[in-house]
Amino acid sequence: MSNTVKVQPDLTFVKELQAVGGDSLKKCYQCATCSVVCPLSPADNPYPRKEMVWAQWGLKDRLVNDIDIWLCHNCGTCSTLCPRGAKPGDLLAALRNMAYRSLAPLPIIGKWMSSSSGLLPLAAIPALFYGIVWFIMGSKVGSLLPTFNWDAASHAWIPAADGEIVFGGLFPGDYVIDPVFILVFLFMIWGFYAGVRNMLNGFKKQPKTFIVGRKEEPSFLACLFDTAKYEILQHTQFLDCNEADADEMDIQRATGHRWLMFAFIALMIVTGTVAAGHWGGWLLRNLGITGLGDIVSAIGHTPMPFYHPIKLLALVGAGLGVYGLMAVTKRRINLDETKQSSSWYDWYLISLIWTLFLTGIFAMVFRVLGVAVLAYPIYYIHLIGVFMLLAYLPWSKLGHLVYRTVALSYAKKIGRIPMGADK
Repeated sequence: MSNTVKVQPDLTFVKELQAVGGDSLKKCYQCATCSVVCPLSPADNPYPRKEMVWAQWGLKDRLVNDIDIWLCHNCGTCSTLCPRGAKPGDLLAALRNMAYRSLAPLPIIGKWMSSSSGLLPLAAIPALFYGIVWFIMGSKVGSLLPTFNWDAASHAWIPAADGEIVFGGLFPGDYVIDPVFILVFLFMIWGFYAGVRNMLNGFKKQPKTFIVGRKEEPSFLACLFDTAKYEILQHTQFLDCNEADADEMDIQRATGHRWLMFAFIALMIVTGTVAAGHWGGWLLRNLGITGLGDIVSAIGHTPMPFYHPIKLLALVGAGLGVYGLMAVTKRRINLDETKQSSSWYDWYLISLIWTLFLTGIFAMVFRVLGVAVLAYPIYYIHLIGVFMLLAYLPWSKLGHLVYRTVALSYAKKIGRIPMGADK
């Protein structure tokens, strides 16, 4: 005789789940079409049918520690073919949205990130800080829209009526940009560290998966490299979602994600080179190696001419970013809402990245044209956007770059999914 299992549903959890994108789960009548048609779901204990059951029953503990919500890449096939319009893909996306909100520490940030009403306090922190910096520096140099000339002797920008627009003259990088964003970066790392630790502790409660013929369990580091090689750089799972009956929107999704990834890589190289040149030159000069210090400083000296290799890489990164954003946004706008929905998390992330790229591009354009009244305010908004992207990354949808990578690696380690490109 089987043991009786007592189900204790968390009704508050069900309501929260519906609020962040899982509002159609009540339509599911367990036909299992979703698990059958999913191109990524493992044959053993497949998803998302079991997640639909657990969600309907309000089994929060099972869902929040479920590794399978991270294996889904939300291609929408299950939602498209669901005969009841239950949108299983939206449910898994909603579960990930809840995870972003609760995995990392400081739950107040997660709460603010979950709706448009939290946008004001999130933006107010960098807006107030850089607004104060703008006012103080404007008072110091005698104008809120100043122009500058470079003084090679002091390695500094000097206010001049006939000079050029220099963002670093009004927002000095040595004091209010580099140190601030180093602290923001460390804060982000701390948030991800705590979030990943909580995630892995939850996964330990999962049953282990054993592969017949498997001699030994691979190390987590080996699984991490495997995930970086295939799922990140080659986007194999995105492409697997598009096999056989891929339509234009599926292709746009994979293409957009890939070009955005390359855009961010390019811009990270640019930022790192500028920072290394600036601070490396400063260090060498202070060590008395003046000649080499000047050469290294010149590598990262901004603003750069358009023929500078690092400037050209920045322009390429901006172009790739806009192209990728156009593909992702077009797909999101054209989604059939009866089959696959967009949540606040989706549009917040897309809007924020659009803000970053457009303000970066137009700040450069108006700087070159000498239109200070537009260049400085646009750059101010750009700083706010960069701060918000980095500081709140562990609580945002973009956090899946870390969380999904860890989950895929752990899934390979326990044998839930195989190593390599073949799924």
